[in-house]
Amino acid sequence: MQKEFPSPRAVYVLAIGIFAMVTSEFAVGGLMPEMAGGLGVTISQIGYLITAFAVAMSAGGPLMTVALVRIRPKPALMLLFAIFLVGNVLAALAPSYSIMMVARLITGVASQAFFGVAISVAVQLSRPEVRGRALAIVLNGLMLGTLLGLPLSTLIGGQLGWRAAFWAVGALTVIAALATMMGVPRLGRADGGNGNFRQEVAVFRNGRLWLALSTSTLIIGATFAAFSYLSPILTQVTGFSSEAVPLLLVAYGAATVIGNYFVGRLADKHTISVLLSGLILNAIFLAGFALFAHLSVPTVITMLGVGLVGVTMNPAMAVRIQRIGNPGPLVNTVHASFITLGVIVGSSVGGLAIDGFGLRAPLWLGAGLAVLGMVSLLPELGRTRAQSPTGSLAQERVEAATTH
Repeated sequence: MQKEFPSPRAVYVLAIGIFAMVTSEFAVGGLMPEMAGGLGVTISQIGYLITAFAVAMSAGGPLMTVALVRIRPKPALMLLFAIFLVGNVLAALAPSYSIMMVARLITGVASQAFFGVAISVAVQLSRPEVRGRALAIVLNGLMLGTLLGLPLSTLIGGQLGWRAAFWAVGALTVIAALATMMGVPRLGRADGGNGNFRQEVAVFRNGRLWLALSTSTLIIGATFAAFSYLSPILTQVTGFSSEAVPLLLVAYGAATVIGNYFVGRLADKHTISVLLSGLILNAIFLAGFALFAHLSVPTVITMLGVGLVGVTMNPAMAVRIQRIGNPGPLVNTVHASFITLGVIVGSSVGGLAIDGFGLRAPLWLGAGLAVLGMVSLLPELGRTRAQSPTGSLAQERVEAATTH
């Protein structure tokens, strides 16, 4: 049972949980004016709630995962659902800005740890040669959160008040938890049942793992340097109306779902090739976006291109990390923290670039980060240059077996 694939009920159920987490993460971004008015603060202060969520994910998620290292995956998922639900209920009831900040910190920590444990469970549910496909299914929760989570939470908040959006996320969390309880089988720990903290952290002595983590940061940083500022670029540079922007963002989200599907199909056998191709294409699309941002048709084409080959590299990134490290929840959570770091770097440095060089600057920044990502892959390419694709895959499996 543990090594069969596909396992639709279990793997798709995990995607529902991630969808709930991502929807909560994006909710604040779509409700900033309403929340600012309701809590009696400025919009910039509401923006700090987004930053706090990201920092809690990046720093607190691995610590939470360490605390759960001796707990089996299914009970760990249920505990994280409970913590996440508490955070969203607290957000819905928050009488003040400070309480809302606490709520976002709680949900950020639980969300990141959930990502790590859920990905580890997906690995346990699938054979090694189809892990990329399983991870793509689970990570569709992330893509659908990008596609549907923000507009849905914005719609609910706009019609029923911003607190209703957090109540809706809470209800979605309960549904996901019940589905997980019924649909995910009981599994042993990914470490074989030892629950040994030293064994969990020993893999981080491997320099190749840190290089792979940095590649993931650069891939996501390149994408989010552009994604974070799509709305002002599309309206102020390209000249689209504000009413057209939501439709363009939905199209972007649809592109991520499509790209995630194909990357998941290719990630197992062509991991490094997929990552390199994605970085090359992303650099081209981002540079083209920057050059032709004043023209509507090239803008739409290049924006959708970024959607196809940007954040969609997640399944290949995860396969690479697990082969070099291990499929355990701590490695996956730390990887998710490096991904979050990419979001922080891309959005924050992109904002500074706008202040100094204008709205096209984040696009050039993204292209530069993609080039740095290519450079970070060079050592791995050197390791496999003399090997055929089949030999490379066999070598990766040997390394995975000896590491785990």
